[in-house]
Amino acid sequence: MSKSLDRRKFIKLSAAGAAGGILAGRNSLHAAEGSINKPALQGDILHRTLGRTGMRLPLVNLGVMRVDNPRIVTMALDGGMTLLDTAHGYQNGRNEEMLGRLLENRPRDSFYLATKVSARGVDMPAGEFISTFETSLDRLKLDYVDILYLHGPSSREAVLHEEHLGALMKLRQQGRTRFIGVTTHSNEPEVIRAAVESGEYDVVCPAYNFNMANLSDLKQAIAEAAGAGLGVIAMKTMAGAYWDRERQDPINTRAALKWALQNENIHTSIPGVTAFHELEDNFEVMRDISVTPDEIRDLRLDQANAGMYCLGCEECIGQCNFKLPVPDMMRSYMYAYGYRDISLARSTMDSLNLNGNPCQSCSSCTVKCTRGFNVAEKLRDIDRIRHVPSEFIA
Repeated sequence: MSKSLDRRKFIKLSAAGAAGGILAGRNSLHAAEGSINKPALQGDILHRTLGRTGMRLPLVNLGVMRVDNPRIVTMALDGGMTLLDTAHGYQNGRNEEMLGRLLENRPRDSFYLATKVSARGVDMPAGEFISTFETSLDRLKLDYVDILYLHGPSSREAVLHEEHLGALMKLRQQGRTRFIGVTTHSNEPEVIRAAVESGEYDVVCPAYNFNMANLSDLKQAIAEAAGAGLGVIAMKTMAGAYWDRERQDPINTRAALKWALQNENIHTSIPGVTAFHELEDNFEVMRDISVTPDEIRDLRLDQANAGMYCLGCEECIGQCNFKLPVPDMMRSYMYAYGYRDISLARSTMDSLNLNGNPCQSCSSCTVKCTRGFNVAEKLRDIDRIRHVPSEFIA
C-alpha cells in the first residue's frame, strides 16, 4: 500500500465518515448516545456503544500518544473517528497542548476526548492528582473531558485506592469529566475485575492483542466488565508492531486490529498512528473487520513467537534481586525498537527514577521470563537510552 494518503481516496473516506458519524447528529455526537449495544453501521462505519456511558463510537478511534503532526488528528476526525485518546504525560505535555490548539475552533459536541493521569502506584495524594488533571484541562483548553482515566495501575489495591478513586468521583460529580476509567498494561484481569468491583468506574482500557499469554482469563474478565455495563476500549492491539528488534519482520497490524475487534465485548480501540498510511489502514478496518485466511496466517497464532511484546505479568519483579520495574523497562524496549519512538522510551525510563546501571551488580540474572525473553540483555540494551543527552532525542 502506498505510504502517502491518496487525496481522492481520503476525500471519499472523509465524506462518508462525516455523513455517517458527526453529521448524523447535526454536529452533535451526544444526540446518538443511548443506543443499544449492537454492532451497526452509521453511514458505512461500524459502531458499538461504550457500555453504560451511552457513547456510540466507531470501532476504531485515534490513540494520539505518538502523534506530533496535527494534520493526522484533523484527518482522523474528518474521516469519521470521534474519540481522541491522550494523557497528561504524553510527549511531556506537548501532546495535550497540540490537541488544545487544534480543537479550539471545533464544536465541543463534535468529538470525544479522553486523557489520563498516572498516580505513581498509590503514592500520589488526591490533591496532586486533581491539580495534575487541572493542568491537563488547561493544556486542552477544555472545561471537561469525556473520560478521565487512572493510568496504568497493575493491582486491585491501586484500582480501589480510596484517595484516587475519590478524586475521580469528585471530578465526575463536578462535571469536569463525564466518565471515569482505568487503563492497564499488566495484570489486566485483576485490574478489570477491581474496576467492576468498585461499582464506580465507567470504562476500562486494557492492553488486548493476539499475542498475549493470558487471553482466556483476560477475555473472561472483559466479558464480566461488559456484562456489568462498563465500556471496554482496547489498547496495544499492535503487539509491538514488529516481531524483531531489527524491524525486518513487521507484524500485520491491520490483521491484529481486526483480530481484537472480533471480540464483541471490545467496544472500540485506540491504535496509535504516526503516518497517514497507518491512518488509512485504520479507516478501512473501521468499515470492515472481517479477517481473511492470509491475515490469520500472518498473526502466527500456531507459533510460540513472543515478538517484542512483554505481557506485564510481573512474575519477574519478585525474581529480581533489586526489585527493578522490569515490565516498565520492557515496555520502554518495545517503544524504542517496535514503535521507534525514542522520546517515549526515554520518558518512560526517566519516570522510573533508576540509579546507576541497574544490572551492573549482578554476575548473572535471576529473572526467568514466562515468555522466554533474555531479560538482562534487553534491560542493559534499553538502559543505554537514559545516558543519551536529551537534546539528541526529539
